[in-house]
Amino acid sequence: MTDRVPASGTVHWVGAGLSTGSGLAALCATADRVLLWHRTEARAAEALAGLGLTGRAEPRALTDAGALAGAPAPGDVVVSMLPAPRHAALLAACVRAGAHFACSSYVSPELSEQAEAARAAGLVVLTEAGLDPGIDHLFAHSLIGRARARIGEHTPASYRLTSYCGGVPAVPNDFRYRFSWAPLGVLNALRSPARYLLDGAGTVADRPWEATRPLVLDGETFEAYPNRDSLPFIEQYDLPAAWTPRTFVRGTLRLDGWLKAWQPVFEELTAGDDERIAALAQELAAAHPTTDTDRDRVVLSVSLEVDTGEGRPWTGAYLLDLTGDAGESAMARCVSRPLALGVRHILDGSLPAGLHRAARTAQRSDRWLAELADTGLEFTLTLGQ
Repeated sequence: MTDRVPASGTVHWVGAGLSTGSGLAALCATADRVLLWHRTEARAAEALAGLGLTGRAEPRALTDAGALAGAPAPGDVVVSMLPAPRHAALLAACVRAGAHFACSSYVSPELSEQAEAARAAGLVVLTEAGLDPGIDHLFAHSLIGRARARIGEHTPASYRLTSYCGGVPAVPNDFRYRFSWAPLGVLNALRSPARYLLDGAGTVADRPWEATRPLVLDGETFEAYPNRDSLPFIEQYDLPAAWTPRTFVRGTLRLDGWLKAWQPVFEELTAGDDERIAALAQELAAAHPTTDTDRDRVVLSVSLEVDTGEGRPWTGAYLLDLTGDAGESAMARCVSRPLALGVRHILDGSLPAGLHRAARTAQRSDRWLAELADTGLEFTLTLGQ
C-alpha cells in the first residue's frame, strides 16, 4: 500500500462563488497558508475583503483555462469550488502534483476514475462534503446507527428513509424561490429523471416536479419532490441486510406554492430544447435577481422509520433550518463549513489515502456533527421509540 502523502499545511481554495463562506475563514485559522484562486487576482481580493479575510489569505488569479498558475506543491490541499464538470481535470492536476483534493459535489464516473490514481499516489480525495451532498449523509448515517443500536443488526424489519433539502427565500416571494446556484443548473436538474423507492415499488419520475407532494416540518408545509437517482444510496448508507426498504427518497424542498408559481417554467421545460432552456435560465436570472438585502434560508430534513412489526416503529429525524444574514448566506455557511471540516481532517492526517465522502459510519458522522455544532451550525434531533 502506498504511504499517504503528508499534508503540507497549505490550502488552495479554488473559486469564490455563492457557496464560499465562513468555512474559508475557519481554514485561515487552522491551515499554515491559504490561497484563494478566482478569475482575476482583483476579484479574489474583493472576495476576501467581503469575507473579512484580507491579509489572512492570499489572492491569486486562475489561468484562462481555469487552472492554477503553477502546480500546487506536494502535500498541498486543493479545494475545488468550481462547477462539478471541472473537478476531474483539477483532480488530475493534483495527482500529477502530489496534492490532496476536496470538493462538495457528487462523485462522477470521471472523478471516481481519477480518485483511483490519487489513491495509488497516496493522496486523499474528499467528496460529497457540503450540504447536500454532505450534511444529509451525516444525518442519515447517524440515524441508521441509532436505529441499529436499538433494533439490532439481524432483526427483520422494514424501513422508510427520506432526505429532502432546499434553499429558499427567507421571506417568501411570488416566485416562491431564490436562486442560490446557477439557474441553468436548477433547470437541468428538473429535466433529469428521478429514481426512488416508494411503498415498496421502484419508481421513476421523468418530470420530477410531477411527483411533488406536501411535507410538514415543524408545523410548516413545504413541497417536496424526488431528484437524481436515490437507489445507489441504499448501498452507500450500509443499512442492515435484514432490513427491507419500503420507501427511500432523496429529494428537494420548496416553499408551499412553488408548484403553482412555476407552472410557466414547467411548460418551457417540457417543450423546450437545450438552446431554449439556456435562454430561459438567463431570463429567469434577470427577472428574479438577488440583491444584497435578500436573505436565504436552507432547510434540510432527514427522517428514518424502522418497523419490526412488533409494536410501534422506531423513528428518528434531523432538521436543519438556517437563515442567512448580512455577513453570509445560509447556503454558503452550510456548504463551506462541513467542507472546511473535512479539509481540516486531511490536514491533521486522520483521513487515509483514497476516495472519501463526508461520512461512511455512524461513529464518524456523530463526530463530524458534534464538530459542526461547535462551529455554530445548528440543527435538531428528534427521536421517537
